[in-house]
Amino acid sequence: MYPKLLQPLDLGFTQLKNRVLMGSMHTGLEEHKEGLGRLAAFYEERAKGGVGLIVTGGFSPNFRGRLHPLSAEFSKPKHAKAHQVVTEAVHRQGGKIALQILHAGRYAMHPLSQSASGMKAPISKFAPSEMNEKQIKKTIEAFANSASLAQLAGYDGVEVMGSEGYLINQFICKRTNMRYDEWGGTYKKRMRFPLEIVKAIRKVVGEDFIIIFRLSMLDLVEEGSTFEDVIMLAKALEDAGVTIINSGIGWHEARIPTIATQVPRAAFTWVTERLKPHLKVPVVACNRINTPEDAERVLEAGHSDMVSMARPFLADPEFVAKATQDKAHLINTCIGCNQACLDNIFQGKRASCLVNPRACYETEIQIQPAHTAKKVAVIGAGPAGLSAATTAAERGHHVDLYEKNDRIGGQFRLAMQIPGKEEFRETIRYFANRLDETGVNLKLNCEAKFDDLAGYDAIIMASGVVPRKLNIEGIDNQDKVVDYQTLIREKTPVGNKVAIIGAGGIGIDVATMLTEPQGHDLNDWLHDWGIDTDLTHSGGLYPHPEPISDMTVWVLQRRKSRVGKGPGKTTGWIHKRTLEKRGVNLMGGVSYESIDNKGLTINNRGKKELLDADKIVICAGQESVRPFEDKWSDLKDKLHIIGGADKAGELDAVRAIRQGLEVALKI
Repeated sequence: MYPKLLQPLDLGFTQLKNRVLMGSMHTGLEEHKEGLGRLAAFYEERAKGGVGLIVTGGFSPNFRGRLHPLSAEFSKPKHAKAHQVVTEAVHRQGGKIALQILHAGRYAMHPLSQSASGMKAPISKFAPSEMNEKQIKKTIEAFANSASLAQLAGYDGVEVMGSEGYLINQFICKRTNMRYDEWGGTYKKRMRFPLEIVKAIRKVVGEDFIIIFRLSMLDLVEEGSTFEDVIMLAKALEDAGVTIINSGIGWHEARIPTIATQVPRAAFTWVTERLKPHLKVPVVACNRINTPEDAERVLEAGHSDMVSMARPFLADPEFVAKATQDKAHLINTCIGCNQACLDNIFQGKRASCLVNPRACYETEIQIQPAHTAKKVAVIGAGPAGLSAATTAAERGHHVDLYEKNDRIGGQFRLAMQIPGKEEFRETIRYFANRLDETGVNLKLNCEAKFDDLAGYDAIIMASGVVPRKLNIEGIDNQDKVVDYQTLIREKTPVGNKVAIIGAGGIGIDVATMLTEPQGHDLNDWLHDWGIDTDLTHSGGLYPHPEPISDMTVWVLQRRKSRVGKGPGKTTGWIHKRTLEKRGVNLMGGVSYESIDNKGLTINNRGKKELLDADKIVICAGQESVRPFEDKWSDLKDKLHIIGGADKAGELDAVRAIRQGLEVALKI
């Protein structure tokens, strides 16, 4: 069990049932026509699952503070009335919820943006206008107005977004505050803006209302706050009336990963630990805490009074309940991939979750018992097949799961061996336990034959992919050439010089694996990214040498576009930067001439060039595995094709797991 995690927290005027804060996440439902009803269902499931305190996605206190022209605002009585459906749903399950108030400042994607100074953000298209004295005071009033309306709507509190590089952060830091009036210049003047906001909110909401302040403890940008600045502001916020101080790590424009799966678990709780002794109010640790064991360790070590977990509640709304019931092995763990949550949001889509497609679709996707129990065969125990088999069995169908290998997992079993993707192991663990829980009949080392399928009412083909074969002279040279599946599975020796054909996600993963330093731990990771654990440099950054790999690696692609990003809007840059730091050669616009014992001959933009590689690794896409395809027509409407068997292309686990769920609900 988890005594620290599940211990109540007394805030004086109210009590939280445990030390778990569900961190703020924008879901895309905030702006949807029917969004608040769906948002209510989303939060209600998490409240029912036992979360101590939920924080909503960010709502702007006024029009200019919106992230986008159509982003959600919370500034009028009609907004308070509309939000009652959310607060009532959470309270119905005995939960507590706070509204996050977020002013985008110069991060706003519209021409009416405002900030402390008129400096354009590197991630925005628009330069903000510099706020005058009247506009500053109006904005402070807007924060207080939003908090008052949140109280009217039934919220238990608000979170003031003072981190990640948004407006409040822009006033606090020298990087973005070039003023020399009463709101800029010295640090005491720069921190006046957040203090006035908190004072104004406390004045209108009274004492018995939670005020969380999301404080940027490590900016990870040049000219960010020093840790002495952070301590000074935190103590002043405490005096101004905040109830809880939540951690913020890194600005959105920072070029350091903070929440992706490549970030070690609980990588930044040491920062909160340094601040905690200076305060009386509870402090919250955050970022990459994704299991109850990790959360318990953070609390047991005294790093914080609470832990914030956001995406883990996309992955499993029953996270706390399962921990409470000593069923942590059944938790569907967040793998930090960003592929269905943040990547969707940055493309203007609704968030969801790779490992839990029901996330943010609670009103539309419901798992109900089947009217008639059917006999179902699922072929392939990769992510798609596991999703289909367990959901079908949960609905009451009799499911046989055929897997030709000696273990489940498919492509995830390869992915989990890539440095920074070890979390994929958790999804395999989850599904292994789900197979037992739902009663799926697992047939390992059993390749399904066509004759085996007689008597089944439904057949789900989830047979996966194999590496695509290339037509290059010398491709059959087994001493020189290996495909990515064989390399990862068998740990094939590759020598010191490796050419990788294909710069998609798999090619990038292989390059990362080959250049990963041995025995890397958290301290090494922090050092590699130039993070100052002594907290003596502003912004938490210090100059550092790049950790160049001893190997020579070429990553090659035919396209002339940028090489090395791989898939993932919010994580591609991390892969590319990692490879650049290690000295990997990223080459686009090449064609492949031949392979011989000397290496790989390429045509590099019109010039022939020999890469004297010891090994050539083929990562040039996949082909669907479709057993007895010539007889599929005989199966007629019994056959359902999902995952890689349906479409190989770039591997897409989001689609595979969602297809598995959808087909299981359909049969």
